[in-house]
Amino acid sequence: MNAIQNVTQNQSQTGQFGKAKLLINGEFVDSQTTVWQDIVNPATQQVLGQVPFATAAEVNAAIESAQNAFESWRQTPIQARMRIMLKLQELIRGKAKEIAKVLTAEQGKTLTDAEGDIQRGLEVVEHACSIGTLQMGEYVEGVARGVDSYTLQQPLGVCAGITPFNFPAMIPLWMFPMAIVCGNTFVLKPSEQDPLSTMMLVELAIEAGIPKGVLNVVHGGKEVVDMLCTHEHIKAISFVGSTAVGTHVYNLAGQHGKRVQSMMGAKNHAVIMPDANKGQTLNALVGAAFGAAGQRCMALSVAVMVGETKHWIDELVEKTKTLKVNAGHEDNTDIGPVISARAKARVLELIGSGVEQGAKLHLDGRDVVVPGYEQGNFVGATIFSGVSTDMRIYKEEVFGPVLAIICVDTLEQAMALINANPFGNGVGLFTQSGATARTFQNQINIGQVGINIPIPVPVPFFSFTGSRGSKLGDLGPYGKQAVQFYTQTKTITSRWFEDSHEAGEVNTTINLR
Repeated sequence: MNAIQNVTQNQSQTGQFGKAKLLINGEFVDSQTTVWQDIVNPATQQVLGQVPFATAAEVNAAIESAQNAFESWRQTPIQARMRIMLKLQELIRGKAKEIAKVLTAEQGKTLTDAEGDIQRGLEVVEHACSIGTLQMGEYVEGVARGVDSYTLQQPLGVCAGITPFNFPAMIPLWMFPMAIVCGNTFVLKPSEQDPLSTMMLVELAIEAGIPKGVLNVVHGGKEVVDMLCTHEHIKAISFVGSTAVGTHVYNLAGQHGKRVQSMMGAKNHAVIMPDANKGQTLNALVGAAFGAAGQRCMALSVAVMVGETKHWIDELVEKTKTLKVNAGHEDNTDIGPVISARAKARVLELIGSGVEQGAKLHLDGRDVVVPGYEQGNFVGATIFSGVSTDMRIYKEEVFGPVLAIICVDTLEQAMALINANPFGNGVGLFTQSGATARTFQNQINIGQVGINIPIPVPVPFFSFTGSRGSKLGDLGPYGKQAVQFYTQTKTITSRWFEDSHEAGEVNTTINLR
C-alpha cells in the first residue's frame, strides 16, 4: 500500500494526493483520527491533500512496533544494514525529479532548489553506506599485564525525529538513515505542512528493504511531539525547527532521560572586507539571502559591510532587482512563495517594523503580485540598511527574503557584533587575505564558518556544528557526531588466564599491573 492514497472521488475535498498515511510495523495505514489538516500549495492555495494528526493509540503502536523490532534489527549484520542504504540511495537517485515536483508543489521552493534539497539528503544516505568504518570501536592491547581494553559502539534502541517544513527531503534523510544503519529503530514525525515528499522517501526506504517496525511514521502537532518526548521506549530525539519548539523538545525530552540534538533558530551574518572580490561577493550575498525565499536555517540574514564596502550597497540592490518571483515550478524562478499565509503575514509585519524603527528600506518586497498566482504567499526580496542591533529585523529570525545591512569600520567591530548575537549557526567572511581569514576563523564564536562561502553547511562526512542559541545538545546531525549520538559507547576491560596460571595472592588495590 502506498504512503499517499490517491483519491479519485471527492478530489475537491482531499486534493490530488488524497490522504497521507501512517507507517506502522511496515504497513502504510489509514489514520482513525478525526483531526485532519490540509496540505496547501503555497503558490496557488490549492489543496493538494490532507495529513492526519495521529491518535495517541496510533503513536503508541508506532513506538511499540519500533521497540519490538529493535532486538532483531540490532543483531542484523552491519553489512546487511549497509546494503539497504546502498539500495536506498539508488532508489532515491532514480526518483529524485519526481519527488522534487511534489516537494515544489507542497513547499514552494523552485524545482532546482527542490532537487538540491534531495541531493543534500542523498549525500547523507551515501555516507551511511560507510557505516562499516564509522561504527568501529577502539582497541588497546596490554593496558596492564595481560589486560586489554576495547570499546563497542552499540545502538541505543528506539529513536525519533521531528523535522521542519523548509527541507522536507534533506532533514528527514539527515536522521533516519544514520539512526537505522547504526542498528536503532526509528519513529519519524514529518512537518504537517508538507509531508508528501517525505512520505515518498519513506516508501523508497521500505522498498529498499528496511524490515517491518524498523522505520515508522506518525503525523501530528504538539500532542504527538510530546508523546515522543515522554514515551519510555524512546531513547533519543533529533529535532530541527524553531527555537521555541526546539527548546520545548530539549527540556521535555531531557526531563524524561532522552538524548536530544536540537537544531533551532539562526541569525546568520556575512562580513564583507574591502579586499573581497566584488562581483563574486555580491552574487554570493544575493543567492544566500534570497534563495528558498529566505526559508533556510542557514540563510544569510545580515550583511556586515566593513569600511569602503558600504559603497557596494547600491550595486547589491540593483543585482537583487534582477531576481524573478514566481511559482517554484515555473521556469527561471529565483524566489518562490513562503510556506503559508501566516508565514507571509509575519514576514510583512517584520518588514513594517523595520520601517517603523528607522531602518532605510532600499528594496520593498511587500507588494509583489505574481500574474496567474495572485493568491500565492509571495514576498519579494527586501533590503534594509542603517540597521541597528536593537531593531526587530535584527533580533528576530525573519525566515523570509529579507536582508539587513550593518556598516562598521573594522573587522574587530564586525566580530564583536557577531559574537554578541545570541545565535550561532553560521557566518561567512569575504576577503582575499589569508591572514584576515585566519584571524576571523579563530576569533569568531560561531559553530560553522565560511571563507568566501556564504552558507557554510559541511559535507556529510563532517558534522553540522551550529552552536550557542542555535543548538541544544552537544552532538550535531550526520557525520561522525551522528554516529556518536545514535550509539552508546561500551568499554570492556578483559583478562584471560591460561589454565596453568598460578592464582597468586589476594589484591585489594585497584592496581591491575
